Formats: sequence, C-alpha cells, structure tokens
Amino acid sequence: MKKATIKLETLTCPSCMQKIENGIKSIDGVDIPSINVLFNSSKVIFNFDENKASIDDAENVIAKLGYEVKKSQVKDI
Repeated sequence: MKKATIKLETLTCPSCMQKIENGIKSIDGVDIPSINVLFNSSKVIFNFDENKASIDDAENVIAKLGYEVKKSQVKDI
C-alpha cells in the first residue's frame, strides 16, 4: 500500500471537495475510507494499492475535473 498526498492550486468551495473525493473514489485500487480532502490546505490524501492504481491515475482524474495539481508525493506505508 502507498500513501499519496496531492497538493492542489486551490479549493474554492465544499462542492469542489466533494467532486474531487468522488473522482478519487472512482479509481480502482484506492482505499476509499482513507480519502481525506483538506479544504484549508488544498490537499488530497489517500492510500492506494500500487498494483491497481498510481498517482498518475489520481492526477488525471483531478485534471479532468478541472483542478490543477501543484505537487504530488507518494510514500510507502
């Protein structure tokens, strides 16, 4: 399992947070209970199975939703 932290340019409202959370939930291999979208720090944190998903999958979902990724980081957990 890996832990991803994605820093976004900005989150402007709670509905933005919900859109991003739902997008990340749609990725096969993401540990859904681990998803945490942080409004004040404009971050998305979640765990995923690296055999089924990648950080690129999450970045692509976020970009398709119209949000810009500032920085991504993946750590082993």
